[in-house]
Amino acid sequence: MIFETHAHYDDEAFDEDRYELIPQLFEGGVNKIVNVGASMESIRTSLELARKYDYIYAAVGVHPNDVAELTEDSMEEIKKYTKDEKVVAIGEIGLEYHYLEPDKETQMKWYRRQMDLAVETQMPVIIHSRDAAEETFYVMKEYAGRIPGAIIHCYSYSPQLAKEYVKLGYYIGVGGVVTFKNAKKLVKTVEEISLENIVLETDCPYMAPEPHRGTRNNSLNINYVAAKIAEIKGVTKEEVEDITYKNAMNFYRIPREA
Repeated sequence: MIFETHAHYDDEAFDEDRYELIPQLFEGGVNKIVNVGASMESIRTSLELARKYDYIYAAVGVHPNDVAELTEDSMEEIKKYTKDEKVVAIGEIGLEYHYLEPDKETQMKWYRRQMDLAVETQMPVIIHSRDAAEETFYVMKEYAGRIPGAIIHCYSYSPQLAKEYVKLGYYIGVGGVVTFKNAKKLVKTVEEISLENIVLETDCPYMAPEPHRGTRNNSLNINYVAAKIAEIKGVTKEEVEDITYKNAMNFYRIPREA
C-alpha cells in the first residue's frame, strides 16, 4: 500500500483529466492521498476533492508565495476548516526565499501566524522551505512540543539538519528528487536517517522522478521513489511502502480502519 502525503490534484495541470485519473491512482495501489492547499482558493478545492473521494484527505494552509493575500479573516476561515473530519494538517506553510514574493518579513509573519493556528487547533503541519534552512529550523525548533508533528516537505538540505529535525520528532518528506543523478545530499540523507522518519510524496504535478523527469507528475510515480529508497537502504520496495504508510497514518492521525 502507498500513502501519497503531498499532492496538488486541484492544480490546473489536471483540469483535462482529473476525474479520470484520480480513480486510476487508487486502482494502482495508492491507498491514501493528502491534497495540500497552497492558496485560499486551493484550500477550498482541496477540501472539495477530499469530500468527493474516501481515500483523499486535505491539508489547509497557504504557501509562502501566496501569503500576501492573507488576513485575519483568512485565519478564521482556515480554523473553521480544521474542524472538518477530512482535514488532517495545516499546510503547506513555511518560507520560500528562492523566489522572494512577497518579502521575507511578510513570509515570516504568516508562517508564524499559521504555526500559531496549528498550536491552537492542535493540527500537524506540512512545511515548505527553500533557501531558508536556518530560518525554518529556528521556527520549527521553537514550536517543537507545541504542535502534534511536522513533515519537512520536499527535503533539500543537509543530512545533518535532517537528523536535527528527526530529533524534534518531525518527518522528512522524500519525493522524485531522490531519483535524480545530482541528488547527492538527499540520497545521503536517506542513507543516514531511519525509514521510520520518512514519508513518501510526489508534489504532483511537479517534480516527476526519473525516468519521467520533466513530465506531469502523479502519485503512481511514487513507485520509483520507493524503489530508489529501497535501493539506498538495502531493503525491499514493499518494506519501504509498508513503513512509510504506517508513518503517514500515524502523522495524519487517520484511524487504521479508515
